[in-house]
Amino acid sequence: MTVSVSSSAPVICVVGARPNYMKVAPIIRAFAAHQPPIPTLLLHTGQHYDPAMKDRLFADLDLPEPDVNLAVGSGSHAVQTAEVMKRFEPVIDERGARAVLVVGDVNSTLACALVASKRHIPVVHVESGLRSNDRRMPEEINRILTDQLSDILYTTERSAHGNLEREGIPAERAVFVGNVMIDSLRASLPKAVPAADLLAAAGLDAARIAGGYGVVTLHRPSNVDNADTLGPIIDALKKVSESLPLIFALHPRTRNNLERFGMLDRVEEGNFLVLPPQGYLEMLGLMSGARLVLTDSGGIQEETTALGVPCVTIRENTERPITVEQGTNTLVGIDPDAIIAAAREVLGTGGKAGRIPEFWDGHTAERIAAHLHGWLTTAESNATKV
Repeated sequence: MTVSVSSSAPVICVVGARPNYMKVAPIIRAFAAHQPPIPTLLLHTGQHYDPAMKDRLFADLDLPEPDVNLAVGSGSHAVQTAEVMKRFEPVIDERGARAVLVVGDVNSTLACALVASKRHIPVVHVESGLRSNDRRMPEEINRILTDQLSDILYTTERSAHGNLEREGIPAERAVFVGNVMIDSLRASLPKAVPAADLLAAAGLDAARIAGGYGVVTLHRPSNVDNADTLGPIIDALKKVSESLPLIFALHPRTRNNLERFGMLDRVEEGNFLVLPPQGYLEMLGLMSGARLVLTDSGGIQEETTALGVPCVTIRENTERPITVEQGTNTLVGIDPDAIIAAAREVLGTGGKAGRIPEFWDGHTAERIAAHLHGWLTTAESNATKV
């Protein structure tokens, strides 16, 4: 690629949804601490935007306020992606961009990568090469296409390089740096909020978890949007709660569907302690003290592995196989009997001990900053010789 922009232009770092914040926060800090510092512009697309939650997350992660907020809001995948593209391009015209750094697999990731690529601006993708091999997932489409557009692909696990090679991406574009999510986790763990404090603040009896507890998160449309799928999952969780109280951080989508399907009473009848969606430090506190986590979240699979907490993933596939192969994660699908059996196995044996994967050491953002500075400097130097 020919790089023609000034080295004084910023690297635009894009966040669009909650998981992006945890990935970008340590990168922003590492760019500022690098010698020489790497100028940045933090851009929030507003893809997922709850003002209270955003402010809380930014404060928890010591993330500066965004320099630009596109405020695109919700919409269909097509509408949201198009709106981000329309609003992002004028920012490049006004501010310039040395590179555009995107993370993860949300619509904003692909939209901003498309705009930058067509403007011949280097695209940097953090968390490249992860694959569920399920193209029914919108995130899988975003992952595949963003990787094809990217000039530098930073990976969290070595298996990602095989995925990229099979898709025809030159090996020299992919760089194994580790998991930047773990940078945030390690930095934030001392500030995590204990589960008992959360329950007390919510008016729930913290004494109920004196003998231990599990944590549940459930939000994926494939699990919660269909009554025939959601009902048996809730029944299985209810059965698990007979052996271990479950703190259920209830996602709005899941709550709405439980109400719509007339299933909220099943949660109320079980041994659940229901909380609203939690902030980052609150979820860290819940997970770090849990005997077991049951989830369909990709990020939580990684966080539980880093924390050494057994995780039962209620999905048919995962784009994070290292959490199963090396970590504490067990993939069980959506069969109720399998969910119950996996939970009982954890409670009976303590679950998989696992180990911390390579480069999940809290220094990934520093490796990204060092490599990106070198790559951009070389590319810009070569461009001036043409």
